Amino acid sequence: MRPCQVLFLVKLSTPTHRVSIILYDISGREVKTLVNDQRTAGYYTIQFNSAGLSSGVYFYRIMTKSSGADFIIAKKMVLIR
Repeated sequence: MRPCQVLFLVKLSTPTHRVSIILYDISGREVKTLVNDQRTAGYYTIQFNSAGLSSGVYFYRIMTKSSGADFIIAKKMVLIR
């Protein structure tokens, strides 16, 4: 049996410099940091291969920081194998 590999995409546009995307499981434990670095202003597509994760509900939090204001949003992801 071949393992199931699901590619997960996060698309974002940011005018800021610091970008962080972190994946959490349903109990709030950090599973993986997808991005945590400096980015120039622009549009980005972040790819994440979910191989190795169990089926279930996950959350990812996108945080951007700039000199003017911070932006934080959380989204739900359901992974079904």
